[in-house]
Amino acid sequence: MKKIEDLKYMTQTWGCQMNERDTEMIQCMLEDMGMKEVDNVDEADLVVLITCCVREKAEHKVYARLGELSKIKRSKSDLIIAVGGCMTQQEEVGERIKKRFSGVDIIFGTHNIDRIPELIKRALLKKERVLEVWEKEKGIPEERNIYKKRKNFLKSKVIISYGCNNFCSYCIVPFVRGRERSRKPEAIISEIEYLAENGCVEVMLLGQNVNSYGKDFREQFDFSDLLRRVVEIKGIERIRFMTSHPKDFSNKLIKTIADFKKICNHIHLPVQAGSNKILKNMNRVYTQEEYLSLVSKIKTHIPGVSITTDIIVGFPGETREDFHQTLKVVKEVEFDNAYMFIYSPRQGTLAAEKYEDNIPLEEKKERLQELMELQNKISLKINKKLLGKNIEVLIDSVEEKDGKKVYSGRTETNKIVNIQGNDFGGELYGTFQNVEIISAQTWSLGGKLSGSG
Repeated sequence: MKKIEDLKYMTQTWGCQMNERDTEMIQCMLEDMGMKEVDNVDEADLVVLITCCVREKAEHKVYARLGELSKIKRSKSDLIIAVGGCMTQQEEVGERIKKRFSGVDIIFGTHNIDRIPELIKRALLKKERVLEVWEKEKGIPEERNIYKKRKNFLKSKVIISYGCNNFCSYCIVPFVRGRERSRKPEAIISEIEYLAENGCVEVMLLGQNVNSYGKDFREQFDFSDLLRRVVEIKGIERIRFMTSHPKDFSNKLIKTIADFKKICNHIHLPVQAGSNKILKNMNRVYTQEEYLSLVSKIKTHIPGVSITTDIIVGFPGETREDFHQTLKVVKEVEFDNAYMFIYSPRQGTLAAEKYEDNIPLEEKKERLQELMELQNKISLKINKKLLGKNIEVLIDSVEEKDGKKVYSGRTETNKIVNIQGNDFGGELYGTFQNVEIISAQTWSLGGKLSGSG
């Protein structure tokens, strides 16, 4: 039997940026145990899956992957399989996985990822099949120092709050992530200071609803106050955040974003639907008119702002006219980008219990296609307006192609820019560069370093 410090691990993640950050913390905990990361299961002694349950398709992918890993384990009996995340946090899912997939050794939830080292020891040394999913959150494990761990420091995700209190009728998140809990500002600031000292220049503040941060504090300290504290940290040049709920996007927050150059002019503001009837049934707590008014206010006070969104089509009871109201919002706002999905019922949500999923799948697909075509035209039109402009880009990716380095990065407004040319005269990764935009596609831009041939 191999020693723990001799094990090799791989991870696979589905879902949101919170899951990505959870995965990163797990990776760092495994490496603290002495393990080394590999990128394929043939080399791995341990495979950890971090799952998502927001959409049914993601769950199907997880079950398919567990089936593949179970087959591999028949000829590789020492392989340890661990599965956790939002999917396993759902009631009875952990037991279902344990019964259906005998090769799974460890099942954990969203509230106890910091227990991974102990669970692995139990599975490896005691040969136990471990199912440990806490039904409720047990505070925030600040004292366990898991937040400072990073695989890459240049651009770092920082969790500022856990859970959600909104209970949108289609959403499972409050049931698998728990109620809203804000991390103490001192802990967040300490973490970001540590990141800056180790080379971080851009932070992404994460929460299910970042702009309700601090509502659970006795003292008055909100998301705007936190942003102003982060702005003061030396070495941090860009501050991003995700996700914002329209109902909590205050005038104070708009002013804070407008006042500080470090806070990126990119706001992800999920609208979900354009029809007031559907918004009400979704329990979104705002109307189309209120959403459009908020967007108008944001654009007025933050010139050049990029606004992206989430949209669901085919929610129960959505008529063609309801869908046209969504198209109307998209045309009026002109989102830079949108994440667009077909509604699928999630067991345990109000929508699944209260509303019949009465729109044929083909109709949902047709609406999604129509929406995507509209949004793609808008995204391309916005990107074409950038042609010929010089824009600051943080170079955050480098690849080797044909023996030459190929760079890409992101603008302040979160647009991907692929840098063309080969003779860059030095290492660009991790630097801010002025880039002339010379081509525009729907999802990305092409550019060359300003002043280069």
